[in-house]
Amino acid sequence: MIGGGTGDWDVPVGGMGVVSGGLERAARAAGVRLVTGAEVTAIDPEGAVSYVRGEQEHRLTADLVLCGAAPGVLAALLGEVPTTRAEGAQVKVNLLLRRLPRLRQVGVLPEAAFGGTFHIHETLTELTAARTEAVGGRLPDPLPAEIYCHSLADPSILGAELRGSGHQTLTLFGLQVPDRSVDSWGNDQLRDALRAAALASLDSVLAEPIESVLAIDGDGRPCIEVKTTRDLETALAMPGGNIFHGPLSWPWADEGEPLDTPAARWGVATGHERVLLCGAGARRGGGVSGIAGQNAAMAAIEMLGL
Repeated sequence: MIGGGTGDWDVPVGGMGVVSGGLERAARAAGVRLVTGAEVTAIDPEGAVSYVRGEQEHRLTADLVLCGAAPGVLAALLGEVPTTRAEGAQVKVNLLLRRLPRLRQVGVLPEAAFGGTFHIHETLTELTAARTEAVGGRLPDPLPAEIYCHSLADPSILGAELRGSGHQTLTLFGLQVPDRSVDSWGNDQLRDALRAAALASLDSVLAEPIESVLAIDGDGRPCIEVKTTRDLETALAMPGGNIFHGPLSWPWADEGEPLDTPAARWGVATGHERVLLCGAGARRGGGVSGIAGQNAAMAAIEMLGL
């Protein structure tokens, strides 16, 4: 892990796929059976899971069911009505660059500027104005954004040819773009507008247009990908494109809050004793820390007497 022990944002060498690959190997070595290419269609609170794989319907039973999906998705699988709909408010833009762009500020090297988390248009005044625009149904101008260049921290995420030619990745998260905007704009139109807004926001701090350093793919197209909240919901069953699966919550139990079960003590309880949350929507979930999965496992161990 790059950044281990420093307090910095950890980056797994080789990309996030290395983490999931490591979990897969450890699980198989422990005798776990993994089923991929399957769609879960229902969960019975008594410990049964129904799913479809190919043309076949299947049903499994277990002592406990651990669910990594968003609480809203879990509610639907249980046949319940979600109490609230999660709403994301960001756009993700992935870029592949021939090289890093020059900065407008003289004397600042691109490698230094993009070596950490690069924030633009995120002063209190700008964020307040952006929120006002978003509430009014308009796109913020300028678009607040956070930018990461993962290939600077970990060149191994690129192939040898791209590394040798100086290519770099750039990921931009544009903020204050609520999912409800899709309903008024239309997803395709919003995606195009957000692409223009993200590039304009980035260009405002550069000495050259970001499009001038974009890599070109084999079909002559610029290497840029834009994902709206609705794109994330469609691809990942992530309600409202909310990457945290819902509003963030205080991670500690309130005074007098019932903690009479392992699931409650570990922050992974649902309304059903045999169903636990192990994803970002758990009490201490959020992001890609894996904390919720660890907590669900600890609760399960305690509940099963292992």
